[in-house]
Amino acid sequence: MNFITLTLLPILALAGCSTVQNQAPPVWAKGAKPQEILTSGAGEGPAWHPKLGLLFSGDGNVQRWAPKEDKLDVFREKAGTNGLLFDYSGRLLACEPKQRRVTRLEKDGSITFLSTHYQGSRYNTPNDITVDEDGRIYFSDPRYGNRSNIEMLDDQGTPIEGVYLIRQDGTVVRVITHEVDRPNGVLVSSNQKYLYVADNNNDTVGGAHKLWRFKRKSDGTLNLRSQQLIFDWKTSRGPDGMVQDASGRIYVAAGLNTDNLPFETKLPYEGGVFVFTQNGILLDHLPIPNDEVTNCAFGGEELKTLFITAGGHLWSMKTSIAGDLPWPKGRSSKTE
Repeated sequence: MNFITLTLLPILALAGCSTVQNQAPPVWAKGAKPQEILTSGAGEGPAWHPKLGLLFSGDGNVQRWAPKEDKLDVFREKAGTNGLLFDYSGRLLACEPKQRRVTRLEKDGSITFLSTHYQGSRYNTPNDITVDEDGRIYFSDPRYGNRSNIEMLDDQGTPIEGVYLIRQDGTVVRVITHEVDRPNGVLVSSNQKYLYVADNNNDTVGGAHKLWRFKRKSDGTLNLRSQQLIFDWKTSRGPDGMVQDASGRIYVAAGLNTDNLPFETKLPYEGGVFVFTQNGILLDHLPIPNDEVTNCAFGGEELKTLFITAGGHLWSMKTSIAGDLPWPKGRSSKTE
């Protein structure tokens, strides 16, 4: 397959950027350029498996791209998934928005339904997923598009687009109710202290396009008073999926290359991957020409390849620091 390369463009006027970059390793591998791997079929939720290759959601299936053979095939047909993630034991967690549930693919091929309802109501459309080192799972539950059949309502009848925690015993608690506008990507920080939440309302005038950070309590719930704004994309497309490297830097899929009026604009932040320190200092922006830039994940040899899904296209970019994943090569001895 022929690869397409892009030239990395510099970011202008990043306050404090040079100081931070002088103190830390560069984001990208020396001389690296983005490479386009696939032009269709890669919608969302990339997740790396050292033997299988890269899994992702696309065309209604869980797709698999095998890098050695440069081959695309179907891993799980008609799965209807979005966010995917391997937990610390190497089992595949999945948000299934069409079925309005969260599942786990076991190593024997069976599927466990982790959560299908909350307090008797069906979820909106589970979107993205993350896990802590104790095995507790967080997932976001926004509703994009048709809102006619929303069952998640508060006492006043207002729709709830929340974030939920699945405990090790299978019980579920809502940890975010109305604190964010429309939650999308979620990520437990490397040090386990924080939960990052992407707030991306892309079909409402004045909707949020922000990245938030919350302190986690020992039981996995959140200190809602600790809510901190990490970055605001203003009128551009807000954050979607995200991942982190071994140094704690956060890589966020966001931005837009074409105006989506009246809801979103191309400027000030064009589509790509935005790289931040844990405290929200913008270090770099990797431009990706395809809308929509939906997600990213580390994989490849030594976990030093960032895979990016964008409008069905699959891109890759070599990094200088390895990714920090629950599995493989996770932060915990619980990995295999």
